[in-house]
Amino acid sequence: MTPFLALALSLLMIGTAFLSGIFGMAGGLILIGVLLTLFPVPTAMVLHAVTQMASNGWRTVLWWRHVGWSSLVFYVAGCLISVGLWSITLYVPDKPMALLLLGLSPFVIRAMPERILPRRFGPLQVAITGLLSMALMLVTGVTGPLLDTMFLRSPLDRKRIIATKAACQVFGHGFKLFYFGALIEQAGEIPPWFLGVAVTSSIIGTSLGRFLLERLTDTQFRVWSNRLITALASYYVGYGLVLLVGIA
Repeated sequence: MTPFLALALSLLMIGTAFLSGIFGMAGGLILIGVLLTLFPVPTAMVLHAVTQMASNGWRTVLWWRHVGWSSLVFYVAGCLISVGLWSITLYVPDKPMALLLLGLSPFVIRAMPERILPRRFGPLQVAITGLLSMALMLVTGVTGPLLDTMFLRSPLDRKRIIATKAACQVFGHGFKLFYFGALIEQAGEIPPWFLGVAVTSSIIGTSLGRFLLERLTDTQFRVWSNRLITALASYYVGYGLVLLVGIA
């Protein structure tokens, strides 16, 4: 971890946390793509988990009045089941597969019939979302497109989406940190001093994003969130295919 790389990553983390502070999404997608390019998969996952726990944790504090606490309980239950099942194999994907699955997930969700993905967030739906999201997180590093799409399909307003999703993500990334930092054989390692830089950068970016979110309407929030998801997902599908066929 050279000083130049540390500075560049710090600025990137501020920028991606700022984006997530506005939309509650997209920032983590960009960050994990860069980290997977620079580091081995376990190291990228550990660093991403720390930054996202800081970013989402601070976002939860900022919007705590809007958190749907009952939804959080069922989401965490689904995550725990998924981690338990995944720990049987301790699978770690290669980069092309991680990027492909990351990019394809929102398109798969959008293609599913309405009866499978109803527009409500009852306990069963939230628990299943937690189970599937955690599985995707352990393969790609983020639940991003899957969880984002599920929340955008719900009738919740933008502040409740931001707050509840942030609280869910704190636990999700915490489980990911445990998996890639302790459970697997070749656990990821990050210099302790840079973990402090990552946490500070994430909090700064998240705080800045709050001011712009206040100025968005619910309609603008949903429109731009969907556009960001589509653009990023398309990029990761393309990048994953390029790596898979060995062009780059």
